[in-house]
Amino acid sequence: MEKWLGLPAIASEHGARIDNVIGLVHWLMLVLFLIWGVLFVYILFRFRQGRQPKADYKGLQSHLSSYAEVGVAVVEVILLVGFSIPLYSERVDDLPPEDEATVVRVVAEQFAWNVHYAGPDGVFGRTAPEMVDPASNPVGLDSDDEASADDVVKVNQLFLPVDVPVLIKLSSKDVIHSFFIPEMRVKQDAIPGMVFPVWFTPTVTNKEMQEIKGNPEFSYEIGCAQLCGNGHANMRGIVTIFSQEEFEAWMEEEQSYLGGGAEEDDIWG
Repeated sequence: MEKWLGLPAIASEHGARIDNVIGLVHWLMLVLFLIWGVLFVYILFRFRQGRQPKADYKGLQSHLSSYAEVGVAVVEVILLVGFSIPLYSERVDDLPPEDEATVVRVVAEQFAWNVHYAGPDGVFGRTAPEMVDPASNPVGLDSDDEASADDVVKVNQLFLPVDVPVLIKLSSKDVIHSFFIPEMRVKQDAIPGMVFPVWFTPTVTNKEMQEIKGNPEFSYEIGCAQLCGNGHANMRGIVTIFSQEEFEAWMEEEQSYLGGGAEEDDIWG
């Protein structure tokens, strides 16, 4: 479907279902365009001045348009109830258990994506607004909290393992942003004062997508789909989908750096 509609390649487990709904909606739009286009041409021909020099104030006497409107309404209900609502409910209500997913906090701000991993202990360290420092502590992590010792914080870099559900806890520091990864078919507004869950399962690593596209420079990107200020266009993050082994190796490397066993230049990404 993405080939015909010009959509990005699918790289998530639920992506095909999203595209299926998009495709059905476009088929409905095409049918409506053809039907109303034919009717418009017929009316132009049927009531042209040469055939009917005197105006006919009764016009076209037919219930065809009424039948067509009922038909369109029925199709729209089928699309909504049969496809869209179940898919929406799954994405909103059927969240993966945290112990079976990669859980990440993503905090948006003008104009960056701050990514916070809990580390091997699986517990996020305490954060507080008064501890936020844009340069050294963008998520306001409390270094005195024991749970913070193995936490990993990245700016504009999101690292994830393939074929494992990802649960992102999305929030914003300042204005409304919108977290958007086209290939994963996920988009969610980040609203100040609220935390939204976003989940998906990546199915294609960066290396595999580079081979599919024939582009060794390809990388997934996080875009902001909500106008958020003068730097909106530059609010981009890079998503790297690893194999499970590569992800674990990356996390070990990060822990080595936190423990003072590696230089910053040695860290992946």
